[in-house]
Parts: sequence; C-alpha cells; structure tokens
Amino acid sequence: MDFKEALFYLKLGYQMKLPSWCGYWTWDKEKETIMMYTKDGEVLDIRETQRVDYTLENILSDEWGFARDEDTPILGGVAYMSFGDAIKLVKRGLKLARKGWNGKNQYIELATNVSYKNTNDEVVNVDHSDMGNKTIAFVGTSGVQLGWLASQADMLSDDWMIVK
Repeated sequence: MDFKEALFYLKLGYQMKLPSWCGYWTWDKEKETIMMYTKDGEVLDIRETQRVDYTLENILSDEWGFARDEDTPILGGVAYMSFGDAIKLVKRGLKLARKGWNGKNQYIELATNVSYKNTNDEVVNVDHSDMGNKTIAFVGTSGVQLGWLASQADMLSDDWMIVK
C-alpha cells in the first residue's frame, strides 16, 4: 500500500512498516505525530529524524504493510525482503543472507577499499569507473569471496534477511 493508506491505518492505531524494517511506525494521538520504533529500540518523533532524505524515501514507498509479530524483529519476528531491498541495505553497510542458504553463518556485505597483489608483487587499488572501489563480498564456510554474483534464485527470492 502507499503511504496515504498507511497513514490512514496509523491513525486507526495500527503499527505500520516497510518489508525490510526491523522496527515500525505508530501514530501518537496526543502529539499528533508519527513515532518511529527503531531496530535499536529507540522511539523517535518523526520530526526529530536525522536522515530526512531516508525518511522521505520511506514515505514515498508503495510497499507499506502492517507490522506483525512474525515479520518485525523488534516484536520477535524476522523481516524477510526481496533481493532489491537487500541490495539497498548492503549498500548502507548491513549484512544480509537468505533464509534458504544451507550453510550456517553465510552472508553478503559491502567490501570497500578493495585491493590486490599482482604477479609483480605490487598492490593494486581497485578503482572501476562505475563501481568505484567496492564490491559485494560473500562470507561463507570456506572464507570470503570478493565479487560475489547472485544466482537467478537469489535475485528472485523474497527470503532475504538482515544478519548481525
């Protein structure tokens, strides 16, 4: 649903969130404002947001839904999301994994300041014209794989989740 509809439900007393969120938003009738319950356990008045652009991007989303115990981590659940949402969070520095991966403690994360040693024993700093100096790293049971590529199944799945 879009935010106009989500705001309607907020004002009726429902907790609302985006799929990838660990927390949720509620409506405070006394203050006549939105209160944001964050993944870190903080409760913030939306008017106190430090990241206005991020908050506005969330408001403009059309993926709003009800925060339920089973899909909201601060309520005891797990937030599953699409690959598109997972990549957005990787870019922000979070670690993500698929529920469907069979290895324990496997995840992807953003690797920055990437460099390597070539056959002449020289350290080369990666600097790609489109990517800059970063790539996605897959951390798995056999070590770290830089430049991880998602499979079709990874890209089409909706079982991505944030890992600590």
